Amino acid sequence: MPGRDGGGAGDATGRAAREDGGGELRRTLGSRDLIVYGLLFIAPMAPVGIFGTLQAASHGAVTAVYAVATVAMGFTAYSYAQMVRVAPRAGSVYAYARAGLNESAGFVAGWMALLDYLLVPAVAYLFSGVALHAVVPSVHAWVWTALAVAVTTLLNLWGVRTAARVGFAVLAMEIVVLGVFVVSALVELLSHGARRGWAEPLTGAGGFAVGAVLSAVSVAVLSYLGFDAIASFAEEAAGRPADGGGADAGGGDRRDGGPERVARAVLTCLVVAGVLFAAQTYLAALLMPMSAAELAAHPAQQGNAFYATVDATLGRPLHGLVAASKAIGAAFAALAGQAAAGRLLFAMARDRRLPPGMAKVAAGSGVPRRALLGAALVTLVAAVGAARRDDGLALLSSIVSVGALTAFGLLHASVIGWFRFRVRERAGLPGVLRHVVAPSLGLAVVAAVLAEASVTAQLVGGGWLVVGAVVLVVQRRRGGQSGGGRAGGGAGRD
Repeated sequence: MPGRDGGGAGDATGRAAREDGGGELRRTLGSRDLIVYGLLFIAPMAPVGIFGTLQAASHGAVTAVYAVATVAMGFTAYSYAQMVRVAPRAGSVYAYARAGLNESAGFVAGWMALLDYLLVPAVAYLFSGVALHAVVPSVHAWVWTALAVAVTTLLNLWGVRTAARVGFAVLAMEIVVLGVFVVSALVELLSHGARRGWAEPLTGAGGFAVGAVLSAVSVAVLSYLGFDAIASFAEEAAGRPADGGGADAGGGDRRDGGPERVARAVLTCLVVAGVLFAAQTYLAALLMPMSAAELAAHPAQQGNAFYATVDATLGRPLHGLVAASKAIGAAFAALAGQAAAGRLLFAMARDRRLPPGMAKVAAGSGVPRRALLGAALVTLVAAVGAARRDDGLALLSSIVSVGALTAFGLLHASVIGWFRFRVRERAGLPGVLRHVVAPSLGLAVVAAVLAEASVTAQLVGGGWLVVGAVVLVVQRRRGGQSGGGRAGGGAGRD
């Protein structure tokens, strides 16, 4: 039962922590810290790399694409906000699927989320390495990549508050650079006018093409991957700790500041990201020298379209500033991703779904040190390996989304499972809208985006799912499938 589930896991946290010198996950993160982690993982200028692709695919309606994508991802953010109150645990979607569905669904959700949390940081590290190699060509990209992994891992091991403070400084730098771009673009537009109609980024060139915009949305939603990482810090959010299992939490104890703080941070992060994405793509679309049709006819120029626009209209110095900001920001996006991956590994190890040694918490820093080092090692191998391949960045980028989207699907199913079947909520039409209609729409969005994923991504995601299913079967045969309380307690005693 969900109530016993949560209680066992919570008890195990304390036992595992005490074995490792008395440390435990500490409730030290405020709302600002949580939003910083989410925005760092997303990156305020995430659209830069895919701006040209979306502009071409949507027939010029790139800002409309991000407006629709923000609404679409809003369903996922809303489901996270609902479930973090039910199961305010470090495992995020892993804990939610356990509570709303069952143990096996929880494992699958956690397993698929690992694919995202381990590989998204690898992509970010690699991007940073490639960018720094362009600045200092004498140092190979894989060396810069490994250095970025080492620096951010040390910050994560130092403590969650220290990492949050450094992350805030980096995020502030990124937003300042974005602000410089916005002001420069507005000055250029007021001085020389727009290169196309002021409404074109919203309506498209020659009329609004619904099919083209929706197709582009399936790519744009990938810019938002990362805001969900906020939920993995539920056990470190300042406020009253959850007092037991999911059954108690399911009532939505409004006195518990931790879950409420996380829920608000998830929703705030998505809204802020949506506004930033819409603003920068709108201005870039008005300034872009090439039309959407020209971009569509020259695919090779799509990846550099944003930089080319800045270079041609706002000057080379701002181009370099944006590029440097993206390079530094990418490394610290990976810092947030690595921290989230460590919490997910910690939560699954605590329930004996992964080696229980990763459920230990460092006494001094209060972080899951072994889980963080495990995440760092996997990410380092993936990032450095990709850096040594000519097609490494494209290969990693093509597969990172499937794990997250599958986990999102199970998240939405968990909302329905918990409120309609576990606690049998009787809240009339408002309850149906909140806990059936909204997550069902979220499921539809996830299914549509998965259908648009590349064949490579689908094959890798499917293969990872098969491996996870094999692991789950082996655990069942070895007696690993036990009640929530026993699983949690076992992790603590080991």
